[in-house]
Amino acid sequence: MKKSERLNDMITYLNGREFFNLHDLTDKYKISKSTALRDIRSLEQLGMPIYAEHGRHGRYGILKNRLLSPITFTIDEVYALYFAMLTLEAYQSTPFHLSGNQLNEKFETCLSKKQIEHIHRMKKVLQFEMYPHQYASRFLDQILKSILTESSCNIQYSKNNQVKSYQVQFFKISAKFGQWYAAGIELHTNQHRVFRCDRITAITEATAKFPLSIDELLSRSLEIYRSESSIDFEVEILEQAKDIFYKEHYPSMKMENGDRTVISGFYNSGEEAFIADYFMKYGNYVVSVKPESLKNTIQDKIKNLLKHYQTL
Repeated sequence: MKKSERLNDMITYLNGREFFNLHDLTDKYKISKSTALRDIRSLEQLGMPIYAEHGRHGRYGILKNRLLSPITFTIDEVYALYFAMLTLEAYQSTPFHLSGNQLNEKFETCLSKKQIEHIHRMKKVLQFEMYPHQYASRFLDQILKSILTESSCNIQYSKNNQVKSYQVQFFKISAKFGQWYAAGIELHTNQHRVFRCDRITAITEATAKFPLSIDELLSRSLEIYRSESSIDFEVEILEQAKDIFYKEHYPSMKMENGDRTVISGFYNSGEEAFIADYFMKYGNYVVSVKPESLKNTIQDKIKNLLKHYQTL
């Protein structure tokens, strides 16, 4: 470990302590006593308020009223953090109370003029695939809070010009193609559901008699989601199409590689059309489809699509 990396790690390590001695540093970082003394002097020069207590059991202390000493980043770490922030631009809403522009301005105040110029040049040549949406998800922060407190919610959900009420215990928020989704258990039916967050029009906290822990919900989510009448499927694809699966697939699916490349999984009643839409993305890369009902649904969709284009 380079000295700069070691000092950076020491700042984080020592900020959680009130006292330390040389042995703490020599043991943790596998350095000599003289190196540890030099590192302490370097930390003092960086502004860390360290003082020495002399005597038989001498040790070092850190002032209680200190502010967190600045943590230094390598230039590559700075670039990585900066471009990670750019992904937020794809989202109309986030679970955090922040402005992307303000966050960007605050970040750039920590950089030199030369670093800012370098970053702005890099933005012109580094491209991120982002899918901006205009639909705001107004309740992401409340959904996140309910997950962390393991509480349930009453929500109003609008879909196909209809508004329905659900009591849900959420356990996961995910983002895909610029859109937010929240997975949860509908408590009245004990069914796993995924809600598109921008369609949630109202949310209030509810009191469930027997709330489940996040870990329990996550471990049971797939089991709960699968109904007794679920249908297994198996779709063989050409090896060239594996990237399509890696880019997008669903928790109920898995891919097996061997003599054949097969995507297998299950879907519940009423979801066949949704699964058919998914496999239509594979086009001519599909080798076989089971069950027959799924293949027929795909064929019907293709016929309807062909009719549509023939009438244009």
